[in-house]
Formats: sequence, C-alpha cells, structure tokens
Amino acid sequence: MTVTGADIVGLDRIAVHEALRVVGRAEKADWDRDTPCAGWNLRRLVAHMTAQHRGFAAAARGAGLEAAHWREPRDMDEPARVHRAAAATVLAAFAEPGVTEREFALPELGGSFPGRQAVRFHFIDYVVHAWDVAATLGVGLELSDDVLVTALATARRIPTDPAVRGPGSAFAPALDVPGGSNALDETLRLLGRDPSRWPVAT
Repeated sequence: MTVTGADIVGLDRIAVHEALRVVGRAEKADWDRDTPCAGWNLRRLVAHMTAQHRGFAAAARGAGLEAAHWREPRDMDEPARVHRAAAATVLAAFAEPGVTEREFALPELGGSFPGRQAVRFHFIDYVVHAWDVAATLGVGLELSDDVLVTALATARRIPTDPAVRGPGSAFAPALDVPGGSNALDETLRLLGRDPSRWPVAT
C-alpha cells in the first residue's frame, strides 16, 4: 500500500484526534488506573504522549535535538488539558507546507529521518496510544478502515529484532497473531500489546 506524504499527515491527524477524544473521557478517579504500558498509570501515559507531541513538533521545525522538547511535563494536575495543548502544537507543525520533505531529528530513535517516515512513526504511536487509553478506560475506539489498514502495514515493517524491542524501547516484543485477527488486533500484537487482556467496548 502506497501512502503519500499528504495521506500520512491526514491519517496522523485522525489518530491524534481519536487519542484526544478518549483522553477526554477520563474522570478524576481514572488517572491512577493501570494501563497496557507496564508500570505506567494513565497520568504517566498521558504525560508521555504529551512529551512525544512536543518532541515531534520540535523535530518538524528543526529543533528535535533539543532534549527539553522531549521531557515529560512536571505539571500534570490537569492531564487532558496539557495533552490537548501539546496535540494542537504537533498538528499545527505537521500542517506546515513541505513538512514531509524535511529531515526530523528523533534522538529516541537514534538519528534523523525523512519527514514522511517520521510522521508515520508518530502516526503508529498514536493509533496504539489511543488504544492504550481506550483499553484503560474500557471505552470503544473509533478509527476508520484506512487508518487501521495503514497502521497494520506500518506495524508489519517495524523490526522484531530483540535488540530493539523490550524495556527502554518504543515497543515490547511482538506477540503471536492468532488466525482471523482483525487489523487492529494484529497491529497491537505485532507491537507487543495483548488486546485479549484489555477488552474495549464495541
């Protein structure tokens, strides 16, 4: 499947908005809930999501090597508000003309990458993190078929080498994919999530 720069920016926007929607469902008592990200409660997960938005926005504008942009915010008393502001920042950065033709410095991934590939990294992260939040809250996830098909194609291209999976890496080791799995479940399993342990509403 060929995805153009314009396509991946649009699909990323959908994933980010869905993550915003499900984060917005959280109530005060939900922020201490465990999540599919081992060792992280929902507040910490959303802090990570916020930092990634800020970091990718900075990378889109040539400042990805500045570590301050990738730090998780200290003030997380209102996680949804802080996350919403960061999402607006990255969406604005990705909407700038020529963004997919730029080089993004992504130190957490070990180097610089063409803009289209970098936006795809952000896209797959937010499909998965939107599911993480939905699974934590037990609410449904609303993503279109084109998002899910592109997410699966992306997940299939991510190396499964144990040296780049596990603690300290972006994704856990891949899990076996049962026959008949849908696109989202296969994507999650390829990236180390077990959807059978975290059922979401339909």
